[in-house]
Amino acid sequence: MNLEVLTQQTIAIVKQASAFIQQEAAIFKLDSIEYKDVNNLVSYVDKETEKRLVEGLRSILPEASFITEEDTTGLAPDLEALNWIIDPLDGTANFVHGLPNYCVSVGLARGKEPLLGVIHEPNRDELFYGWQGGGAWCNGEPLRVSQAQHLHQSLLATGFPYYQFDKQAQYLEILKVLMQRTHGLRRMGAAAVDLAYVAAGRFDGFYEYNLKSWDMAAGVLLVKEAGGIVSDFEGGDSYLFGGDIIAGGPVHAELLAVIKELF
Repeated sequence: MNLEVLTQQTIAIVKQASAFIQQEAAIFKLDSIEYKDVNNLVSYVDKETEKRLVEGLRSILPEASFITEEDTTGLAPDLEALNWIIDPLDGTANFVHGLPNYCVSVGLARGKEPLLGVIHEPNRDELFYGWQGGGAWCNGEPLRVSQAQHLHQSLLATGFPYYQFDKQAQYLEILKVLMQRTHGLRRMGAAAVDLAYVAAGRFDGFYEYNLKSWDMAAGVLLVKEAGGIVSDFEGGDSYLFGGDIIAGGPVHAELLAVIKELF
């Protein structure tokens, strides 16, 4: 399996899907929203984009299974197998409200080991991509994580839980501490974009809990290939299917210490 060639093939499929999203963005109406759960939005755009991605990715790597947000394949995945991990429209709430920060995110992983990642943010037409051992790139330029050493030098990204609130108090304590120790925190609303921005050195670090593998798979690969560190909230490697993640450059160590103390 040539990961570089496979990444280029994936890029073509992702860009076609992203073009469809932008076509629909011009005509999308709020009454097209559906609810999977409280505050958990989905639209026909998510579902149709996912179908297009699955069809294209299946054609280039038929032996791989799928882990998808909208479950359009109807098949239960084997988490230890070779899987395409797809978020067809990360940042759906942004999309449906007309906020220009969303993306298509596609990762390939064997078990919990990311092999390649492609993220396209269509509003800025930024294509982030990489493969294991091949580095991370944006529109042909190599990526490198920020070399900020300490929280007082850093700008961080995070997300807020929108349906699992049992740890809200702890999360707010983390926010309180980090507001005082950093240049600031940003909540952009698309975890895959946040991780791509960490890989690009725009954010020094990112953390969030209550995520799914499709939020993280492509971005994790990018951060690692850009020289970054990725862990779960305990400092381990269970982030992809464990639901919580910390990613960054050298500032990861201090960020992890704050989160372990308060969460």
